[in-house]
Amino acid sequence: MEMAYRERWQAEIVELQRILSEFDLREECKWAKPCYTMDGRNVVIIQGFKEYCALGFFQGALLQDPKNLLVQLGQVQAARVMKFTGAKEIATKAATIKAYVREAMAAEKAGMKVEMRPPEYPVPEELKEKFRNDPRFKRAFEALTPGRQRGYLFHFAGAKQSATRTMRIEKATPAILEGRGFLERR
Repeated sequence: MEMAYRERWQAEIVELQRILSEFDLREECKWAKPCYTMDGRNVVIIQGFKEYCALGFFQGALLQDPKNLLVQLGQVQAARVMKFTGAKEIATKAATIKAYVREAMAAEKAGMKVEMRPPEYPVPEELKEKFRNDPRFKRAFEALTPGRQRGYLFHFAGAKQSATRTMRIEKATPAILEGRGFLERR
């Protein structure tokens, strides 16, 4: 497996690696990306995306972030990233990057962890209605693994309009009755 957009962000990756080489961190390849660890625990990772290169902090939610550089991607609770679009930008922010990495390392040494809260996935009204009208469907949904249930709830609740939620539920009904997950094929 190859890191996504590695060629596009090669200069930025090299600049981040240069900065990170100054720390007592071990560079490893994880998920096909340069990942920096301390005592076997992940601290930061370099990632390539379509629009930017990022330095990801595994426990970034613990950092002070006085410059407001850290961004939460998606629904992750602990990780945060710094986004960059050029090697010169990285070089300009080198001192700040180093300060954030030092803070991340200190948090790791202290054993600090982001307190994870279980995500809440609301049950859409349309799904409750389906449960009331189809007990067999309700039993099949409840028999799914918690991960499969969350996947469906996330998918159903992601629709803004009631008609779309209803359509998604109806489309997923055969898979749910067969006990399959959201993206599983027959």
